[in-house]
Formats: sequence, C-alpha cells, structure tokens
Amino acid sequence: MRGPAPVSDTPFTCGHCGRRVGPLPSGGRNRNHCPYCLYSRHVDAERSGDRASPCKGMMEPIGVFERPNGEEVITHRCLVCGFERFNRVGADDDETAVAALPRIAPRSAPRA
Repeated sequence: MRGPAPVSDTPFTCGHCGRRVGPLPSGGRNRNHCPYCLYSRHVDAERSGDRASPCKGMMEPIGVFERPNGEEVITHRCLVCGFERFNRVGADDDETAVAALPRIAPRSAPRA
C-alpha cells in the first residue's frame, strides 16, 4: 500500500512566523518550507509530498549544504521528534535567511 497521493501545492500560514505562503513560483510540485523564515512542518513520512506523518511538529532549518550539481539544500530537524529532512532552496526563499544558515556537511537520504 502506497498511502495517500501527493498533495498539490496548497497555500498555508507558517506555523513559525505566521506569514501567508503561496504556491511555488517554479522548481517543484510541493512547497516544503516557508520562504521567509525557512521553517517547515513535519508533514511527510516516507516520501516528499506524501503528507502522511502523524508528528506535525515544527522543523527548524539547521543548516545548508551544496549537492555535487551545485544545488543548495536546507536541512530541517523536527523540534518534536528529531527527524531530519532535506529540502531544495526555493526560487523565492529569502536569500539573506539562507545565507545566515551555517554551512554543514552534505547529507544523503537513508537507504532502505
């Protein structure tokens, strides 16, 4: 059983800064963090976009790293359960907020 289908890019209010966040302007199907404060919510369980996590805790941006292809990736850690997830820097993410994050060693998803 695969679980629920991925949810489309739905506007939301950030649980950390309270700002209204609209759909991604480009670069993905699902917005996975606030472009203003960079916080996320622990909504995905097994795959990006599944929205199947029961935790729903706030996920703090703890650092940024660069993939071999040059793409910048934010690492988020759940403040409730400690789960980590990697999210591509969005086209409309606040550049100052991204630049303020510490540079961390590249991470990769755990292998099944």
